[in-house]
Amino acid sequence: MPIPFVNAGHAGPAAVPEKGRSATKQLSGFVNRYFYFSMSLLLAVIVVLGFSRTINNSLFHATPPRPFLLWIHGAVFASWVVFFIAQSTLVRVHKVNWHRFMGWFGAGLAAVMVPLGIAIALVMARFDTVQLHMTDADAFLAIPFYGMLAFAVIIGLAIYWRKRPEFHRRLVLVATCGLMDAALARFDFVYDHHIFFLCVDLLIVVGVVRDLIVDRRVHKVYLYALPAVIVGQNLALYMWQSNPAWWRAITHAIMG
Repeated sequence: MPIPFVNAGHAGPAAVPEKGRSATKQLSGFVNRYFYFSMSLLLAVIVVLGFSRTINNSLFHATPPRPFLLWIHGAVFASWVVFFIAQSTLVRVHKVNWHRFMGWFGAGLAAVMVPLGIAIALVMARFDTVQLHMTDADAFLAIPFYGMLAFAVIIGLAIYWRKRPEFHRRLVLVATCGLMDAALARFDFVYDHHIFFLCVDLLIVVGVVRDLIVDRRVHKVYLYALPAVIVGQNLALYMWQSNPAWWRAITHAIMG
């Protein structure tokens, strides 16, 4: 019986792409199932590692003691990280109804975080100026003010599009990544080179990579949100580092 060289020749090359497609499909499925849960844990790790570097000297055993409002601020913002992990977990275990119910708690928490973030920024700016004799505390207000404005807008859009999961979950991720600048800035190299916003953007880019792996395209949330975030970040950095006259006038009026 003649050996079917032709059939064997066609079988070999066809089998390799099939294996490649299978591996790609498995990777895509794994990333699709675990991405948001994994990101919630990564952000929690960043918060713990970042604040663990300064929390003892800047809060627990600070000299002079920090304003009590800073403790409340820390507790509320830490609650958001826990909330983000919980919501990601509920989706992962298919408890969508619980996720939606808890979402209203998150909306209320976000509504508290924005004015609280602005208030603690002002309190700490006055504290740093009066107690620690820092000279650029008023200019630095641009960073937390931008952060709270961006968080409010993005979370507001996430609540508006809560019935469109593909929009909602990406917006919540972008908003939560935006809060990471405070933790990232605790690393000396990151703060000294003013790249905490760049690190935030890289976290958001991980979401872009997820879309490319799973969906083979980038969702429009990232296409619009990421450039807008970068513009806002650079404006905030300019206001802090250059402290133009118009920004000095605003901060002097705010600080009193």
